Amino acid sequence: MKRRDIIKGLSLLPLSGGVMGGILASESVFAEPPAPNRDLFKELGVRTFINARGTITAMSGSLMHDYVLDAINDSSKDFCMMEELQDKVGEKIAAMVHSEAALVSAGAFSALMLGMAGILTGSDLKKVAQLPQLEGTGMKSEVIIQRGHQIDYNHAFLNCGAKLVYVETPEDVDKAVNEKTASMHFLGSGAPNGKIMHEEWIALANKHNLPTSIDIAANIPPVSNLWKFNEMGFSFVALSGGKAIRGPQSAGVLMGKKDIIAAACLNSSPHSGTIGRGMKVNKEEILGMYVALERYISQDHDKEWKDWEDRVARIAKAAESVSGVKTETYVPPIADHTPTLNISWDTGKVKFSGDDLLMKLRKGNPSIEAYGGGKNSITVSPWMMRPEQVKIVAARIKEELLKASA
Repeated sequence: MKRRDIIKGLSLLPLSGGVMGGILASESVFAEPPAPNRDLFKELGVRTFINARGTITAMSGSLMHDYVLDAINDSSKDFCMMEELQDKVGEKIAAMVHSEAALVSAGAFSALMLGMAGILTGSDLKKVAQLPQLEGTGMKSEVIIQRGHQIDYNHAFLNCGAKLVYVETPEDVDKAVNEKTASMHFLGSGAPNGKIMHEEWIALANKHNLPTSIDIAANIPPVSNLWKFNEMGFSFVALSGGKAIRGPQSAGVLMGKKDIIAAACLNSSPHSGTIGRGMKVNKEEILGMYVALERYISQDHDKEWKDWEDRVARIAKAAESVSGVKTETYVPPIADHTPTLNISWDTGKVKFSGDDLLMKLRKGNPSIEAYGGGKNSITVSPWMMRPEQVKIVAARIKEELLKASA
């Protein structure tokens, strides 16, 4: 049928309903409905709280900045090819973090798993399809880790089918390396029980011609850690996209050597039949992560640190106004490296435990989540609070301490 005959036929139909009505109304299919003014947390009966604890995944991590939400909303209105987007964003992120290549992942755990998969398979698509089955494939299967670096997140390597081999000394490393050794992994800024530090770990790996990886999910700030470990020579680095960067909580970054990142991409979504197919990252998260990282690097970090110190000081002043209460400010040496406040008291003057205070804060209005507990202390980490919430937390802590005073 010719085009003019189709048009002639359509002209005989009524404009309301039928084919022509559908054609004229087609643009409305993509029109945005008015946004309902709903408090979904309240509607569902889900408790919300002021976060005086930190960037804990089970507590929904961190809050995205408005510019991240704008990037997510704006990019939701168009289609694109996912591999092209990952490539373009990866190039930009790699330049920011001084690495050869980068990939937006489904969190830091995903970055660890995809990076490990990339090391195991390389660009061999047959090996990609075989993971996590390593036996009889010719792939290496062991990852060397310091015993002091044992954490749950190392399970990412087990998901790839790898075996974890624990060591304590450089001599242990030399003895552990064999024809099955695939890589050597390091934990963040260095665990307290680790005996080998970054440079020596990399030197040992280079000695045995092995790739190295590092998990820095919770090691930002300082901002310099974004490129420090790439420049140091780690083969790949796994980063959380939420936490201090305040990108999408379900996103992360895998950065490192070009060949490993390229192989990781082959093991990842949108490729089917791969170990990473379920670790899908949508276009909105990829662009949200890109914008969050771009803005985080360029912001005034000295000013941000001063704001955190002021928050701690305000809460400390309120707590110390109660007789028998003392405070101590410190910066955790490993993860969540931000000003943190410990509040303790004389139980002869303040008649409750740290666990009691935590529960009263949790059950109050508004609800507040801190941590620590025990006999006579709690810990407050105010860096994830909204500015107006600092005053509320200071007042509530003082209120409960006064109530419990003799």
